[in-house]
Amino acid sequence: MISTELATRLRDAGLIWKPADGDRFHIDAPELREDVFTISTLVVETHHFDTGTVLGFNGTTEWALDSVDIDDTLWLPREDQLRDLLGGTFRSLHAEDDVFTVEVELLGERRTFDAPEAADAYGEALLALIGLSSG
Repeated sequence: MISTELATRLRDAGLIWKPADGDRFHIDAPELREDVFTISTLVVETHHFDTGTVLGFNGTTEWALDSVDIDDTLWLPREDQLRDLLGGTFRSLHAEDDVFTVEVELLGERRTFDAPEAADAYGEALLALIGLSSG
């Protein structure tokens, strides 16, 4: 799973989350920071309103929480989601000696990003892509 630190950097760089079934997230509250929640129409459902998106907690859960504003959450994108967000820039993923390397092509230049987890290597590459599009 992508690190919380990298997920925070991606959010702060401008990555926009459109919640869907299977997405994982943290709630930005000290007592819940270590808990990972998953969007599921059976437990956590996305509600879109004119005022914004709210994640509603359905049915019985371990503790009472009706809903949380999406701005109070941190999306933890999966490896496949990060790869999809890289789009046509993605070239390859290699693993060697417990290090994953993602190769992308950004502005005609091949670049590599290494991390101990594949999701973090994808995330670092996406962070570089976002930096190019916002800079």
